Amino acid sequence: MNTATSIDGTTIAFDTRGEGPPLIAVGGALNTRQAAATLSELLAPGFKVYAYDRRGRGDSGDTPPYAVEREVEDLQALVERAGGAAFAFGHSSGAVLALEAALETPGITGLVLYEPPFIVDDSRPPLPDDYVSHLKELAATDRPGEAVEYFMTTGVGVPAEAIPSMRESPFWPSLEALAHTLWYDGVIMGDNMVGKPLSADRWSSVTLPTLVIDGGASPPSLRNAARQLAEVLPNARRLTMEGQTHEVDPTLLAPVLTEFFTS
Repeated sequence: MNTATSIDGTTIAFDTRGEGPPLIAVGGALNTRQAAATLSELLAPGFKVYAYDRRGRGDSGDTPPYAVEREVEDLQALVERAGGAAFAFGHSSGAVLALEAALETPGITGLVLYEPPFIVDDSRPPLPDDYVSHLKELAATDRPGEAVEYFMTTGVGVPAEAIPSMRESPFWPSLEALAHTLWYDGVIMGDNMVGKPLSADRWSSVTLPTLVIDGGASPPSLRNAARQLAEVLPNARRLTMEGQTHEVDPTLLAPVLTEFFTS
């Protein structure tokens, strides 16, 4: 494990694998750096992969108050540790964080964004107005199980009847350990989960080469979000990975990243 220090003094923990051009993996909700371990190994022959714990997770610190700008600064600290320039791969809400960082970070030289979970139309219900505040309340009152359940059912769309068996699964405690950060991801998503089209100019200054990916077996809402994002970014193209879902197979994803970042 290595560490970087963000501008506000927060310690950000990260692992590196491989040698070559730096590539930073930005995880989504309920993920630590361990979630990128397999992908990092697969990419290691061609890249030096930086997988990190976003603030509040794993071995990283969490200096209040929370703001998306602090997470952008965390990512910038990693770019600096990587030598001042790096590619970035973001998954789910981590894709949106990587995109936000690209607005402020010239050192990010290429982006791959896998299924940013925008809700851009009526293909699924929009999130309630109090979604983030309710997650924040559950975190403040130390109700991690309720926070994960609310995120799963309201945010992700998992059927309520599936939750009891999930609660009994071996991985549930690891989700509860990260539940206090779920509202962070809601803040990152902003007002882009209420069924409105993406702003045509929100990320218009992100002109670096970008690949927006969706899974062919993912719900229409995620596929429509990828399509719209690729349309509003100035230098982006879209790729659909047939048969894949939001939990993309890293053995199939790694060659896609390699081809894009080396072409």
